[in-house]
Amino acid sequence: MTIAEIFNTMDYGTAPEGNKEALAWLECHGHSFGHFINGKFTDATAGFKSHNPANGTFLADLSEGSTDDVNDAVKAACKAQAAWAKTSGHKRAKVLYAIARLVQKHSRILAVLETMDNGKPIRESRDIDVPLVARHFYYHAGMAQLADTEMQGRTALGVCGQVIPWNFPLLMLAWKVAPALAMGNTVVLKPAEYTSLTALFFAEICQQAGVPAGVVNIVTGHGATGEAIVTHDDVDKVAFTGSTAVGRRIRELTAGSGKALTLELGGKSPYIVFDDADIDSAVEGLVDAIWFNQGQVCCAGSRLLVQEGIADTFYAKLRARMDKLRIGDPLDKCIDVGAIVDQRQLTRITDLVNAHGDEGDVFQASCDLPDGGCYYPPTLITGLHAAATLMQEEIFGPVLVGTTFRTPAEAVEVANNSRYGLAASVWTENVNLALDIAPKLKAGVVWTNATNLFDAAAGFGGVRESGFGREGGWEGLTAYTKPVSFAKKLVPVVPHAAGTASAEDVIDRTAKMYVGGKQARPDAGQSQAIWSPKGKLLGHVGIGSRKDIRNAVEAAAKARSTWGKTTGHLRAQILYYVGENLSARADEFAARLDAMSGKKTGAAEVEASVSALFTAAAWADKYDGQAHGVPIRGVALAMKEAVGTIGILCADDAPLLGLVTSTAAAMAMGNASVAVASHAFPLAATDFYQVLETSDVPAGVVNIITGDHAELAKTLADHLDVDAVWSFSSSNISADIEARSAGNLKRTWVNNAQTRDWNDPDMRPFLEAATEVKNIWIPYGE
Repeated sequence: MTIAEIFNTMDYGTAPEGNKEALAWLECHGHSFGHFINGKFTDATAGFKSHNPANGTFLADLSEGSTDDVNDAVKAACKAQAAWAKTSGHKRAKVLYAIARLVQKHSRILAVLETMDNGKPIRESRDIDVPLVARHFYYHAGMAQLADTEMQGRTALGVCGQVIPWNFPLLMLAWKVAPALAMGNTVVLKPAEYTSLTALFFAEICQQAGVPAGVVNIVTGHGATGEAIVTHDDVDKVAFTGSTAVGRRIRELTAGSGKALTLELGGKSPYIVFDDADIDSAVEGLVDAIWFNQGQVCCAGSRLLVQEGIADTFYAKLRARMDKLRIGDPLDKCIDVGAIVDQRQLTRITDLVNAHGDEGDVFQASCDLPDGGCYYPPTLITGLHAAATLMQEEIFGPVLVGTTFRTPAEAVEVANNSRYGLAASVWTENVNLALDIAPKLKAGVVWTNATNLFDAAAGFGGVRESGFGREGGWEGLTAYTKPVSFAKKLVPVVPHAAGTASAEDVIDRTAKMYVGGKQARPDAGQSQAIWSPKGKLLGHVGIGSRKDIRNAVEAAAKARSTWGKTTGHLRAQILYYVGENLSARADEFAARLDAMSGKKTGAAEVEASVSALFTAAAWADKYDGQAHGVPIRGVALAMKEAVGTIGILCADDAPLLGLVTSTAAAMAMGNASVAVASHAFPLAATDFYQVLETSDVPAGVVNIITGDHAELAKTLADHLDVDAVWSFSSSNISADIEARSAGNLKRTWVNNAQTRDWNDPDMRPFLEAATEVKNIWIPYGE
């Protein structure tokens, strides 16, 4: 092409990145790899091949991790963990710092290897992925340095099983390995079968950085290898990033095991453009939102919502921009869109669009696709209704689907019409509108006039079926620790045996349930007698059923829409009032507790309950978020928001204090709750709702059901409108709750039949469980 032709066409020339060093590294290993276990590579065994998705070129033979391989890796991690945890935070920081420096030192070969293995454009792996990897290790080196002073009272979990996806192979490794090592854990990691090469290169970095043998172990393989890690008895935490279907399976597999669990799953993130937005900026942002990494991003802005008045103009500009996108060899630095990771993923994308694209208007960019390789054209499908298949299903490819809205309220309604809740983007020049919309969106991350902003200081993660837990920031760090505690096995508490009713018991004293601010009879029309240890009839309570739980959940859902919007100050005043009214009836409640238990501890439990109410009130307007110092001209606000509707199986060993502490913490943070009273000693709860009725607690904020924990827990855990389930029951129902919660991937906090010190004045564990952290990114400046 002549200079004159270049000026006439303004076409980009090619700018290929060399891959000689990456090929030399592969050649050095004979294009064949074993696993990295106990600080060294094993001999290669039979397995599978890795190919470059851009051209089908063979890259390496990888070993299929067997059960024995996983056992060896976990054994090495267990052996190394105690010594690594005892290593000072400063020494761990030096190791993490060395890793960060080596990532920078080898940044070019890492970027090229990532692009060859994954198919993403080199400018993305070079300018985004690898720098963020280094940033995570630098950041967590600092966290390790501070751990000895700032994380007192917490300790490492132990051995962490980590399973990462193929869309950001090295970055997802950094997200998981860095905080685990910083806090003294050891790791057994399985990279995705499509993209294992940078993880194996990272193993060599660990050797060079002085990571002790067994602290980091990497086992390659397919799903069965990952399942062997997830289910291994000696793995204490599982961290998984991937599809919602696999995340749901992991929740089921780990139920009742006591393993800590972080799930970062799929998404269908809304990209909302208001009519006052800078349209050109919003179009360019959308290019990054959906065609970054070929749309193979869990938080991709794949659902476009445009205000009706500008829709035609916006679509026209977007289509023109799409036609200018450059698709081709990912090693070309001038390429915008690279290759899909594998033929199977390409087939899935193609099949979804072919099957459902005709529900809207399909536009595909008029750019030539390279011959060979796994390529799919940038695609826009407009005119879809909110419930259309492609508006609801995660495509995980370069396909953008869109619809319109008229008002901000409708935008929120359409955006939240999804089972996912990972991220969202809001585009408007009106900062008041942006900050009004952001808290209303069901998402773990909201970007304002931006998209795909990430940093180690700001936690990332979702709600709903996008998973739970956060990676990055203090929240992500804490997820790799546990309190230093000495819990004992909880002894089941059962109702006292029936005695003989006397003449004074003729008057019926059947306590009702408390639903929607009203006393309600049990739907099944059945009751249970409550006896004292000496056989005296103390009264009757209703036996709750599925219908009672459903009624209570409906009441809670109605209440939380307004209760969650109240100020912390108002919630504090109501909680103080509840405490005041309970204190006024202290003698009565103490006598009731003593009568049910046969002990003389009632007065102390009532006083502790009043104190818990005052503590919850004190925290209601003080449990604040943070403003993260992220490396942009702007700020990332970590806002603590209510979880929603919380189902609570109340403690049997502290029938009043357990109920009061858990419901008060939920109330303080703006949640509504459905509390199932102690099965053995329920009369404390049915007395307590009389206090709620006289304390200005809005109807439905607290609902109290009586009955069998094992039966009612099933309905709470199955219910799709329950956002979290806590169990402090002495019945061993934790495993069933966790398994059933996989239905909508609700958050769970269960005791696994372990005791809790209900007199511990620290309410922060309850407040943490009652809140989700939403990070709202707000760039500023002209």
